[in-house]
Amino acid sequence: MENSHSSAYAAAGVDIEAGYEGVRLMREHVQRTHTPGVLGGIGGFGGLFAPDLRGIREPVFVSGTDGVGTKQRIAQLMGVHHTVGIDCVAMCVNDIVCCGAKPLFFLDYIAIGRNEPQKVANLVKGVAEGCVRAGCALIGGETAEHPGVMAPDDYDLAGFSVGLVDKEKILDPAAVREGDVIIALPSSGLHSNGYSLVRKVFDVERADLGRYMDELGETLGEALLRPTRIYVKSVLAAVAAAEVHAVSHITGGGFYENIPRSIPDGLCARVESAALRIPAIFPLLQRQGNIDWRDMFNTYNMGVGMCLMVSELTAGAALEALRQAGEEPYVIGHIARGEEKIALC
Repeated sequence: MENSHSSAYAAAGVDIEAGYEGVRLMREHVQRTHTPGVLGGIGGFGGLFAPDLRGIREPVFVSGTDGVGTKQRIAQLMGVHHTVGIDCVAMCVNDIVCCGAKPLFFLDYIAIGRNEPQKVANLVKGVAEGCVRAGCALIGGETAEHPGVMAPDDYDLAGFSVGLVDKEKILDPAAVREGDVIIALPSSGLHSNGYSLVRKVFDVERADLGRYMDELGETLGEALLRPTRIYVKSVLAAVAAAEVHAVSHITGGGFYENIPRSIPDGLCARVESAALRIPAIFPLLQRQGNIDWRDMFNTYNMGVGMCLMVSELTAGAALEALRQAGEEPYVIGHIARGEEKIALC
């Protein structure tokens, strides 16, 4: 784009050439994600993808969109920009797989105060890594420079994904039955929710995020910035191996909001609190912020990134498939009769 230059636009704070450089730097990361359905590369007016519909009787597209939220502020304070893209992908594809769908492709959107090509490339590097973990292709995106609206070092990362599932294989919470086993997939920590409260409790603007904490076994910054886990491949493996009735992504709203979304009326998810494997960051946050434990379970994943409601007869097969996929699954409860959709026992 050597002929494209606007002195007037540059004087207003928008560097077109920096945008072109960012695209050049991110190209290798995008190419890592390409799957057989990708047509062309980045740089066009639209991302092209040709889905393989062989063996699918009634194809249904499933879409999901989300951002990283105020966790991005931790990345900005630490000067670490290559991980939040994983969070962005995770928050979209983990929702899609709850329907039993396989994510096909992803697009990102980066709003930034000042376009620094290497920073943008690092953000996209994280997005690309998330796509690789999810098995989907990064087929496009947009970077928008917002001088005067955002501070020069600020950015906001968001995206969306589209997946595919055969209509007859869509996971429907109506299929959940009394006696179903609830299988938990461990989270990597806080994932990407509740960071407005996290930032307040730990006073991150003034805190030493690089200070090692024995209680955590790492620095506070490392614990807060650890990316959201992507469960696509493991959940799909369980769905293929067992009778999985529903899947719940534990995000904002924690246990009390998300698990009930996968439970029909008249049934209750009885979760054994003592069975939960809660990472150290959660008790630390609870004590330092003097947060009620119910609020903790109503805001955070408390160490559980995904819940699978599986028929009792095939729970063993689901657990084995999840282990083979690299997970450390464990049973945290069961489905029982009851008007209250969730009970922490």
